[in-house]
Amino acid sequence: MTQTLLDIPEYLAVVSTPIGRIELVSDGESLTGIAIEDDGALPHDDLPRRTTGLIDEAVAQLGEYFVGDRTQFSVPFTLTGTAFQLAVWNALDLVPFGAVVSYASLGYTAVGSRGGRAIGRAVAANPLPIIVPSHRVVSSTGRITGFSGSNGRDIKAWLLDHEGADYAA
Repeated sequence: MTQTLLDIPEYLAVVSTPIGRIELVSDGESLTGIAIEDDGALPHDDLPRRTTGLIDEAVAQLGEYFVGDRTQFSVPFTLTGTAFQLAVWNALDLVPFGAVVSYASLGYTAVGSRGGRAIGRAVAANPLPIIVPSHRVVSSTGRITGFSGSNGRDIKAWLLDHEGADYAA
């Protein structure tokens, strides 16, 4: 894939985690993107890493999360999307560690309506998975639905198990 100047992040780091490599992107003032490895690849694998204190802090906080020492993230982040997406992502950010919420319930919290498919699309477009916890959304029956990448359900199950969340297997 050809990168344009708009696609090239100012700061970029990659960290190995129990769910695979995670790519963190920053504009220098806030975290702007996270990608979870999919089929051995990350969006910016071909670019050099360039870190900053903010990225280092995000890496440290993710490390604490993965060893069980962190339940909330305090690294500054910026979400960019439509008004609808922002409403959904802001509602996602309210779902506590170890809890799950259905797409319908998230829809009521975010925009006052069910709109399950639209909510699902907004959740899937979350640019900061884990930090903005889209893995905590399950079906109305409590079952795991899609998540980031081709083995997203396994990753989502790992994250929910790590948090001690109650969901239908």
